[in-house]
Amino acid sequence: MDPRRVIASRAEELAPAVPYVRGWADAKRATDALAEQLRALGLESGFLGLKADVSVFGDGLVCLGPISPETAQLLAEAIATGLALEMASSDASFPDTSAA
Repeated sequence: MDPRRVIASRAEELAPAVPYVRGWADAKRATDALAEQLRALGLESGFLGLKADVSVFGDGLVCLGPISPETAQLLAEAIATGLALEMASSDASFPDTSAA
């Protein structure tokens, strides 16, 4: 069971009264934003299957397509680096008051 509908089937056959266009448009915007960041990291060639899609429920999906283990490792490292920088920046904005 997938209560959040994240792994719902793709909408191969459209059903009446399901707002597919809105879900696909949301996915397209997210896909474009991700593609821009992947280009900035030099990883765009590792995501040749990146595309927007929609589920049978009309929920937008961002499909990464098949990626190599090396590409997955580089993406994981980029995410970890970004999180570490964000945490370091967050820590720097809150002075340590425990010694006071």
